[in-house]
Amino acid sequence: MTSAGGQPWGWMGVMLSLILAAFLHQSFATVATPTPAQTTAVPHKDPGRPDRGKYNVTNSNNTVCLMAYMGLQLNITYNSTSQNKTVQEVVNIKPNATLASGSCDADRAVLELKTDANKTVLTFVFTQASLCIVLYFTHLATRWQRELDNTTTSTYHLSEASLTSVLGLKEGNFSAKNSSLDFLQGALGYSYMCRMEQTLTVTQNLSINTFQVQLQPFGVSGSAFGAAVECQLDEDDMLIPIIVGAALAGLVLIVLLAYLIGRKRSHAGYQTI
Repeated sequence: MTSAGGQPWGWMGVMLSLILAAFLHQSFATVATPTPAQTTAVPHKDPGRPDRGKYNVTNSNNTVCLMAYMGLQLNITYNSTSQNKTVQEVVNIKPNATLASGSCDADRAVLELKTDANKTVLTFVFTQASLCIVLYFTHLATRWQRELDNTTTSTYHLSEASLTSVLGLKEGNFSAKNSSLDFLQGALGYSYMCRMEQTLTVTQNLSINTFQVQLQPFGVSGSAFGAAVECQLDEDDMLIPIIVGAALAGLVLIVLLAYLIGRKRSHAGYQTI
């Protein structure tokens, strides 16, 4: 009697262990970060995750008109004359050694960051755009319609980025600029937020990694960010644990039902005997 009654429990334990192990293995394999493609550049030392810095721009009235709180990392590729090969450098912007300045106009805001004793100058230009243009992008329109009120008529985005840096006496200067960008889209009167790491490709030789970004180049009130509109990467990241949890709950329910059916059949067999 004991052996017959324990069989469903043993079968249930084995099946549950196998199913959960296979599912978790598949889940981790799915969300694993893909290995970046190899390049011809010389391997570089990873400086680690950059610190977040608070960068503000004030107007002529000494009022804050642009706010940014983010970590920044530069990926620079150049041909080294002294080494006679292509070199790739990864440089973290250090907030405590960086001076922020810029300007704010009605539809254009500039954030200029000078670091490394003014040898490196990183510039961001934000511009406004009509909402009807942005609504062309369905995924942005859907997300913002949940956040915007009837008084919001415009959006903003990072439209230009540039970098100038002194590489050394033998290497000369590095310079890169792109005035046709479309990154970090936000709504006027709201701040843009993205906790996930992003890579902003400026040119073939320059990309910028951003970490835990919150910024607002227009419509700043006082010294605080407006209500945040989160980026699509953050929304996708929040869905992963929800999907995994729901799938696990479904698997447990299936195994439980299978166990109950097996136990019922076992009892029916005892009654027949």
